[in-house]
This record gives sequence, C-alpha cells and structure tokens, in this order.
Amino acid sequence: MTEKYLIYKGFEGTAEIDLEQKVCRGKILFIEDLVTYQTANPKGLEKVFQEAVDDYLETCKQLGREPLKPLKGVFNVRVSPDLHKTLVLHSLNETTSLNDVVVRALTAYVRRHPKKTMIVV
Repeated sequence: MTEKYLIYKGFEGTAEIDLEQKVCRGKILFIEDLVTYQTANPKGLEKVFQEAVDDYLETCKQLGREPLKPLKGVFNVRVSPDLHKTLVLHSLNETTSLNDVVVRALTAYVRRHPKKTMIVV
C-alpha cells in the first residue's frame, strides 16, 4: 500500500491505494471525527477528498462547532538510552534544554525534506 497526502482548504487527507481490494481511499487528518472517502481509481481520489472536506465543513457549520482539532505540540518520542544520554550531554554543552535540541533537530530534518509527500489540490 502506498500512502501520500492531499491538501484542500487547509485540510490534509491520506491517499492510500489498496491493491488487494483495488480501491483508492483515505481519511481527513487532524479532526475530531472520522471522515473517510473512497473511489475506484487514483484519478477520482482528489475529487472525493474535496467532496468529503466540503461535506465535513458544512456539517460542522450546521452543528455550530470548530472543524479542526488543534494539535498541542506535545508528543512522546522513544529513543535508545545512549541517544538520550548523548542528547542531554549535547544540550548541557550548549547550555540549552533537551527540548530545544530536539526542536532544532526536527526543524533541520523538515527543512532537508520539504513536503516531498504532500500533494496540493
């Protein structure tokens, strides 16, 4: 199964191709509800994704609630004890926090790999 991402009206959605079931499907990411979409071929995936986003926005409007689920900016990362120790020592040498070292590392990674998996529609 191959997975990429679609973007429409500020929403991201998955783009999955299931070769066993011979369908293309996905779901809208970063929302409270589960909203999925499916089509028979890759050409139709963008259209059904856009329709799902439009329908979701209209439903949220009718219900009087915010459509997007805000991310908190906090997540757990599991690393080896040796890497953890190295990162702490690195932060001490730079008189900064472990959090700052991790943020800088993630930022550098994202800059080196800019949105290669994003498909903007």
